[in-house]
Amino acid sequence: MTGPVPAPGAAAVRRALDGRHDLTAQPPPPPPPGPRAGERGLRLGTLAVVALTAALVTGRPWVLALAVGPLVLLALALPSGPRPQAVTAEAEVGTRRCFEGEQVSVRITVAYEGGTGRLDPGVTPGHGVRLDHLAVGPHRVDLVLTAQRWGRWTLGTVDVDVYDRGGLTRRTVRVELGEIAVFPLPGHAGLTPIPVRLPQRLGEHTAEQRGEGVEVTGVHPYVRGERQRRIHWPATTRRGTLQVHQFAAERTADTVVLLDVLADVVDPVTGLSSLDETFRAAAGLVRAYLRTHDRVGVVSVGGATRWLQPGSGQGYFYRIVESVLEVRKDLAHRTEGLDLLPPPALPEGALVYVITPLTDQRIFDVLQQVRGRANPMVVVEVPTGEPHLEPGDTEGELALRLWRADRDAMRFALVERGIAVVTHRPGETLDLALAPLLRSRIRGGNR
Repeated sequence: MTGPVPAPGAAAVRRALDGRHDLTAQPPPPPPPGPRAGERGLRLGTLAVVALTAALVTGRPWVLALAVGPLVLLALALPSGPRPQAVTAEAEVGTRRCFEGEQVSVRITVAYEGGTGRLDPGVTPGHGVRLDHLAVGPHRVDLVLTAQRWGRWTLGTVDVDVYDRGGLTRRTVRVELGEIAVFPLPGHAGLTPIPVRLPQRLGEHTAEQRGEGVEVTGVHPYVRGERQRRIHWPATTRRGTLQVHQFAAERTADTVVLLDVLADVVDPVTGLSSLDETFRAAAGLVRAYLRTHDRVGVVSVGGATRWLQPGSGQGYFYRIVESVLEVRKDLAHRTEGLDLLPPPALPEGALVYVITPLTDQRIFDVLQQVRGRANPMVVVEVPTGEPHLEPGDTEGELALRLWRADRDAMRFALVERGIAVVTHRPGETLDLALAPLLRSRIRGGNR
């Protein structure tokens, strides 16, 4: 009796809803300690044993002649000097931090006593790492690896076989290459929208209050003590009294990037990961605001809630990225509930960017927490792509219509609550999504 036949396109839907990948690349079992036979010794020994066995079984002495060749080759391959002893190896990694697509050089130095014939490395790259180049010398092994995906990965393991001069025996030493931090490539962003209210700190954003900025907002009557070079002579001539330029104050902004890591959805057509695109967009936003000397913090919700208080400086970018690299190893979408956002993670008046694929209803609980604290908020939607359907799949078409209606309802609910919603499509610059926010300043919610 056969089971139910899956509907067409079901496999694509499962791939879209299950974006998890194998997070570990398992190395082979550890090599046995001490010397053991090499491939050449095993081949020659096997031929000699087979010939001797055939001679005993058949009772024909001439068959023994077939064993003479392998035995002579074994005798000639015996090393004249001492075999390699006390084999040790040490790995030196060029850098432990890099961006996606960058190469990492590794040099393994092998030390031993006695003579050796050759080194034969066996490389097992870690997940998200690709081996591009391998060079072997008498006492070293050089590797060039490429980091393919962001996250905190192990570079892998290398088993180095050290053969004697005849190649009959070998010793194997295992080298662990350790972990590497791979940063996501930041999306291109140059625009930095700001909220209505800004903290009382000097910065590069024009505030609505009067101050010592460079942007002229009007004129006002001269007050004793003001600089005379700021006198506006045309207005003074018209009004008959001294009028001076009025400038807007320049303030810095507090920005918090909130990452939705409740699920990792893979586009069934392009293979793009929503988690990858979320982090690339977040890295672009963080870098843009840090360039304008603003304070930027980060919060990731899903699994263990991770957060970093807002800070400034270009070096702070790497602290922010490293604080969320462990998300890749955290099966966040299996978490039942969500923790409350800690108060220091969302300073009063801070502009909050929520980057989410809008695939998990629990993100609305997080948005409600942010809105309850009266923080101005922008939801940046990262589209995940529609499930692929086979032609003639009527049930799949109905399910797709419901899926689209559900997403439209989620967007409508956000807009009705006064939350700005923009869409960032993979491959496009973030400025296209942020440009509509420049029409007016972003207002906060209600407590």
